[in-house]
Amino acid sequence: MNSMKVSFVGSGSIATAIANTISQKMINPVHLISIEKDVIDSINSSHRNKKYFPFILLNHNIKATADISALKNSDLIFLALPSTEVINYVRKNKKLINSNAILINLAKGFGDEHRTIIECLEKTCSNPLATLKGPTFARDVINNFHTGITLGTNDELAKRTITELFKGTCIHLDYSTDILGVELISILKNIYAIVMGIVDAHYNSPNLRFMVLTNAFQEMRSILKQFGGKEETLFNYCGFGDFGLTALNDLSRNRTMGLLIGKGFLTKDISDKILLEGRVAVNVFCKEISKKYSLESYHIISELYNVFYKNQNVTSFVNAILNNR
Repeated sequence: MNSMKVSFVGSGSIATAIANTISQKMINPVHLISIEKDVIDSINSSHRNKKYFPFILLNHNIKATADISALKNSDLIFLALPSTEVINYVRKNKKLINSNAILINLAKGFGDEHRTIIECLEKTCSNPLATLKGPTFARDVINNFHTGITLGTNDELAKRTITELFKGTCIHLDYSTDILGVELISILKNIYAIVMGIVDAHYNSPNLRFMVLTNAFQEMRSILKQFGGKEETLFNYCGFGDFGLTALNDLSRNRTMGLLIGKGFLTKDISDKILLEGRVAVNVFCKEISKKYSLESYHIISELYNVFYKNQNVTSFVNAILNNR
């Protein structure tokens, strides 16, 4: 049994699934810190997260709470908030966070000023940092299916501690010291999952699907290297695996967004309200790319930008990415 003290900031599907996985080998309770009273009540009273997994009985060692003082004594803190909220949360509660706790980012998106969440955390606190990214549908994790995740960290103690935490569970880790690359890929794959959804909705062709998938993967590789990530990180779970899961499986929210666009069901008004990670990231990457390079070199992401922000129609989008490959 593991005697570390673990807290999750957030009580959504992935936080609940990972917490349930590790709680089975923990001596101390695993805390889910939440602002959702209904979730807190359902976990503590019936051992179910009725909002996300109403039919799954959670381990009795999981405790939900609105009291953030649990952060003071935590050895590991998983940040499982929407990407736009992570940095503000840490800044706001910095004095309550154990200064020796390992902070583990689960969010997939940018933090402040077009920087990754890990880059922002490095400027916000002095805690050891790590990121976990990979092909992980929470539904499979909660059902104890074998799942691969990349642990990105430059801290050797954090690597050993997190490895020990997951040892013997359904979650299998591979490793990368390219923490920037792990973060960037987790954002890029959402963008190109939208592209694959649009293409699959417009043309139900396996040949075309995998031609575009290959071109998309090559463009991801180019952008990753331009932004300082390492090419080999693409072949970790966080790279090829997570891109394949997100781009080709209909449980993926960003692929689903692409499917809706491709079928003509997603209007600008609706898409503005959804604001999924991929759509926001398109704007960020295109702005950053255009500062140093020609967007024409990245024709897939630039054409997707035109769909989102210049009202380009879907047929023109598909024709453009096929004719400029």
